[in-house]
Amino acid sequence: MHPTQPTHPTHPAVRPRATALSERVPAPDLARGALLLFICLANVHHYLHARPEGVRGYPAAGAMSALDRVVTVLQTSLADARAFPMFSILVGYGTWQLVRRRLGTGATPPEVRRLLRRRGAALLAVGALHGVLLFSGDIAATYGLLLVLLAGTLAAPRARGLVVLAVTGTVLAGAAGLAVALPGAEDAAALTSVTQETVPAALLTRAVEWGSATLLQPLLVFGAVAIGALAARRGLLDDPARHCRTLLAVGAGGVALSAAGGLPLGLLAAGAWETGTTGTLLAGGLHALTGYAGGAGYAALAGFVVVSASRRGGFGAPGRVLVALGRRSLSGYLGHSVVFAALLPASALGLGAELGVAQAALLAAGTWLLLLLGAAALERTGGRGPAEVLLRRLTYGRPR
Repeated sequence: MHPTQPTHPTHPAVRPRATALSERVPAPDLARGALLLFICLANVHHYLHARPEGVRGYPAAGAMSALDRVVTVLQTSLADARAFPMFSILVGYGTWQLVRRRLGTGATPPEVRRLLRRRGAALLAVGALHGVLLFSGDIAATYGLLLVLLAGTLAAPRARGLVVLAVTGTVLAGAAGLAVALPGAEDAAALTSVTQETVPAALLTRAVEWGSATLLQPLLVFGAVAIGALAARRGLLDDPARHCRTLLAVGAGGVALSAAGGLPLGLLAAGAWETGTTGTLLAGGLHALTGYAGGAGYAALAGFVVVSASRRGGFGAPGRVLVALGRRSLSGYLGHSVVFAALLPASALGLGAELGVAQAALLAAGTWLLLLLGAAALERTGGRGPAEVLLRRLTYGRPR
């Protein structure tokens, strides 16, 4: 760290810096690297077009093969609205780690809040580019907006505000899940931008879709961000060995509850279960609420895996590669959109009009493996991901 001009007559400012790769806590990165697979799976079916829309943006059940229906049930139960709550929890977790680290170096609370807002503004800018150029369902800008708006609460010395946000956000997420049964929900879930046949039309449509998503998505994730910040205050993933039993209980219970709670909506999406409006509303709300449980469960299981690995002498090669991708998760997130945007929309190669859900899932898995290879190559050279370099520059300025 390098000194700068004092901003207070008795408290010299300390130039903030990004955390070195060697200083990062492994459990969150392990979770991010693994769950990027679920992000790929949860997003790829939104690129499928030229067929009637069904539940949660999947093709209508009548337009799917038997294998497609099986994959739809699995993805809805295990990945959809389960991966992004985990990432949201880890955004909150990482934010409190940043706050604690900066306060420990002597920064004042106003300085920490300004740093959070700068980081939020940087994420908002990166998310805007991602949303307009590649994928209008972008979540990075949502996190950036929340950092800007909630910097005071996230950096507050007391956790009371976070508890209020966590409870309120969880209730709102469940209420939003009810909307899957409302008239026109299928059309709302569809991304019209992927059907545009010209690049200018696709860009314009993505810009409109991204703007709407960025205004609405914070309501779905701010509760999870608060939950993550509360978990970070207890250090659940910083010292997972100390909290091993808690992590195992939250991990096993959360993932099991998430899978069971997502099954009814998965069966509806696959056409394997028919119910009235009330049943569909309840399935949607249950899916959203248990998605929070799944997000917490996946993050907790990553902490438990770290403890198990340390007892065996460290990660094997697969674990090290997952951690490498997690360290570069923003680059991985943007990278999967580059692949999908090049292959699937009508304005590109247009494969989204031909692939089924199962075939798209294979593409998603292959994309994730490609991201793992890229992260492993960067890990060998000690390099950060390109998106992380950009975010670091926008947040901390030019290195001295």
